Amino acid sequence: MPTDLRDAVALVAGATRGAGRGIAVALGEAGATVYCTGRSTRAQRSDYERPETIEDTADLVDAAGGRGIAMAVDHTDQEAVRELVSRVESEQGRLDVLVNDLGGEHLMDWNKPIWEHDLDKGLQRLRTGIEAHMITSHFALALLSRRPGGLVVELTDGTQEVNERFYRGECGAFFDVTKFATHRMARAQGEELAPFGCTAVSLTPGWLRSEMMLDEFGVTEQDWWTSTSAPEGFRTSESPAYVGRAVVALAGDPDVSRWNTRSLSSGFLAKEYGFTDVDGSQPDGWRYLIEVEWGGGRGDPADYR
Repeated sequence: MPTDLRDAVALVAGATRGAGRGIAVALGEAGATVYCTGRSTRAQRSDYERPETIEDTADLVDAAGGRGIAMAVDHTDQEAVRELVSRVESEQGRLDVLVNDLGGEHLMDWNKPIWEHDLDKGLQRLRTGIEAHMITSHFALALLSRRPGGLVVELTDGTQEVNERFYRGECGAFFDVTKFATHRMARAQGEELAPFGCTAVSLTPGWLRSEMMLDEFGVTEQDWWTSTSAPEGFRTSESPAYVGRAVVALAGDPDVSRWNTRSLSSGFLAKEYGFTDVDGSQPDGWRYLIEVEWGGGRGDPADYR
């Protein structure tokens, strides 16, 4: 049966595009009220220089059946986040789901050691991927913890197991440190929320077919499977809706506390809860990477869907 979140209030920090947008829309499909935050608006683009906006995401939430509320917020700005949470409290009186999807994925110098990496970009990634998460949780969890059943989802790249075993050298030290720190943030929040009956997890999608990634490979949602311009492993990729459905499954699970402090992936949760991606498959990109690309084994990407 479809998950019913019509009484739930969610805040998706970083809902402009990619996983954040996919999560916001999936929550809308379940009927939730979703505050969609980010820095790209119809009036002004952020330094991503991308066309997607938070207003577009809010409209998609509405169209899916929920209620989308767009708010322009820089989550490194403490006062802006304080005002955001104050508005959620005054308008809704509660917060049931917090999704921290703040990453700064454009702030990378590929395949460069730390001493050659652009330092300003690296430090900004730490501020966006760690500091902004902590600022947001500092203000939001005071509201979320008032009611048992609250859920915090820290979006990252790679499970804890993957990030312990493999150094993400092509992405650089700032990326690697940021993504691993997310697991520890989920652990810390989960420990502190447990006495209040609330849950925190870290969650990673697999290889995500975000707007940016589709553009990077010159493919679309219609031809990504047959295109030869993307690496073979991209055939294990997933749409943003897949990780969105993972969050909805967690938010609608009355026994979600069993996952508290855990590191999870969309592919793993699909098997646990039985949901699929938009094409009806259950891609598990991390298993493909571990067993084939990084593990040296053999396997067809189609076998990992």
